[in-house]
Amino acid sequence: VNGSSGIAVGMATSIPPHNLVEVCDALIAIIDDPKVSIDELFEIIKGPDFPTGGVICGRSGVRRGYMSGRGTITVRARATIEEHGKRQRIVVSEIPYQQFRDRVIERIAGLVNEGRIAGISGIRDESDLKEPVRLVIDLKRDADPDVVLNQLYQFSPLQDSFSIILLALVDGKPRLMSIKELLEEFVRHRVTVIRRRTQFLLAGARKRKHTVEGLLLALANIDEIIRIIRASRTQAEAKVGLMGVECPAAMMERALGADGFSQFQAERGVASAYALTAVQADAILRMTLGQLVNLEQEKLGNEHAELLAAITEYLRILSDQKNILAIIKEDLELLKRRHGDKRRTEISGEELGDFDMEDLITEETMVVSISHQGYIKRTPASVYRAQRRGGKGLKGAKTEDEDPIAHLFVASTHAYLLFFTNKGRVYWQKVYGLPQLSRESRGRAIVNLLNLEADERIADCRAVRDFSLPGHFLMMATKEGLIKKTPLEQYSRPKKGGIIAIKLRENDELVDVVVTKPGDEVVLSTARGMAIRFREDDARPMGRNTSGVKGINLDDDDQLVGMVVADPDATLLTASLNGYGKRTNFGPNSVAEGEEAAEDDSSSSARYRTQRRGGKGLRDIKATDRNGPVIGITSVTDDDEILMMTARGKIQRIRAEEISVIGRNTQGVRIITLDEDDALTAVVRVPRDDNADEEIATVESEPTVPHPPILDDDSEIDEIDVTDSADENDSPEEEE
Repeated sequence: VNGSSGIAVGMATSIPPHNLVEVCDALIAIIDDPKVSIDELFEIIKGPDFPTGGVICGRSGVRRGYMSGRGTITVRARATIEEHGKRQRIVVSEIPYQQFRDRVIERIAGLVNEGRIAGISGIRDESDLKEPVRLVIDLKRDADPDVVLNQLYQFSPLQDSFSIILLALVDGKPRLMSIKELLEEFVRHRVTVIRRRTQFLLAGARKRKHTVEGLLLALANIDEIIRIIRASRTQAEAKVGLMGVECPAAMMERALGADGFSQFQAERGVASAYALTAVQADAILRMTLGQLVNLEQEKLGNEHAELLAAITEYLRILSDQKNILAIIKEDLELLKRRHGDKRRTEISGEELGDFDMEDLITEETMVVSISHQGYIKRTPASVYRAQRRGGKGLKGAKTEDEDPIAHLFVASTHAYLLFFTNKGRVYWQKVYGLPQLSRESRGRAIVNLLNLEADERIADCRAVRDFSLPGHFLMMATKEGLIKKTPLEQYSRPKKGGIIAIKLRENDELVDVVVTKPGDEVVLSTARGMAIRFREDDARPMGRNTSGVKGINLDDDDQLVGMVVADPDATLLTASLNGYGKRTNFGPNSVAEGEEAAEDDSSSSARYRTQRRGGKGLRDIKATDRNGPVIGITSVTDDDEILMMTARGKIQRIRAEEISVIGRNTQGVRIITLDEDDALTAVVRVPRDDNADEEIATVESEPTVPHPPILDDDSEIDEIDVTDSADENDSPEEEE
């Protein structure tokens, strides 16, 4: 009931406290039915009951401990989420067993200062006599209380484990027992105690009965007894004299009663008179004269009768172990009535292993941005209202001149983010694990979230929901026009230190990553406005630690800026550095419509026809002085919206249908108005949210390169169709 713990040489005991009522009921069940099963006992004793309360997560650990004698349980603090003005707070009313309030507060404060728990603005102790435990944790306005609470459970003493080791000494030897064996040993111990106690009481009652019988015999000859004591010179002489005094049997019968005299005769034998025994004579000699004179026959007779009844009861108890068990049961019932109380520790039916923090987080679309210096944040896409094309946008991050936005993309809170670095490694992070901040906030250093090396920076990001999709690949594109296709499943095992994603050549860097499947076609876009479309199966699958093959043949002053999966029902949005852009129809996939149809329309500038990878491609947009170089591309439909971010942190959201669908070899229209010395750095697709209650669609985004090259001239390049064999242009790196 009280629990016990200790460590000896090579062994340890850890028995948690339990509820008195439940333990008593379990002992009674064992007494009533020694064959009761552990499962039945498990329904009576629900689990440990700690004096500090708390919540035990699941019963599997308790059951394991009760069955085998060893187990571990997880105990959580009892906490509630309360509204406090415009903010929320977490109030802790019970803490795990053997934890202290000051230690809990100190640990939580340390976690907040270390940045391991975000969203807490303050913590204080409001405990008093009325509420022995009341810890108040104030939350920031943008904090999700469920996420913060579960982070507290994960990292702070608000969640603790307690070992169950039912080890005890049995017959002087250590023994690991189940809960039933432990209770049986207690019953056996109680049987031994009650038997010994009864035997002790029986011996005392018999001794006192013998003394009372001697006093009654002396009382019948009180004058003679007093004379002998006065006449004796020594106690030994008096003792001999007293033992010679006899009392007629008839007088003893009147003093003891019929039942008492019958018992007396059974012990002393039948005689006409009875003398004092040595024990009785010693008892009389220990009394004072006054005590002898004040002896009362009736009182002694009553005491003798009571002693006879007690002796009879003791003999009855000792005659059968069932009588002893009945006493134990009666004692347990009395103990329950006097000291029983309600259970304090709640036992949750939800196993901790079944708990997923993601289940507590509302799925919503987030805008994730990363600055050039590595500051990251997420902001709900809903805070960016749609504006008309050509607007100046809303104020976004408070960026400094030397820290423009490098990456901007949209993803669900439940998606995984794959962070690809300039060193060709990839790291994992859930979107909901990113700091959620206002659109004006700069963000937090990404090095606090990922275990990056000193000279490692984020080159690209990709949101993925399911790594097990059959036939799906991650296709990567580098600045020098190389592409590599690797099965998506190879990136499904996160490691703290990241894993190799691609082997980069010297001076090359990762630009974009997309998820492809059989039948897809891919479009690559360059800073000088060139684009090439080819089938994804033109690139054979390769391992992670490889460089890939040529995707597009670049001019010396050109570089790759983006890659998308072609959607025949969508358009390709191309955006330039100076805020101009356009939309052009992709056109049908060659796989779906047939190679002949694609060749018949080979001269059309209204779409992107399929070529072989490794060629120079077609003119997509004119990279003139007015437009500047291309900074990014994305696939959109009329139902989508477009989110744009500038180097100075301004963000604008417009409807995709506001941008005209025109041909390839054009300059496009203004899509955002820029301030002086500002530049467009990112453009991503966002599904339009006409009804807030509708389910959020899956979002794919195209992160962009932060600083595309400025072209030296605005010379136009005519449409080029390079059909060189892919094998002649390949420079494959074999998997290591």
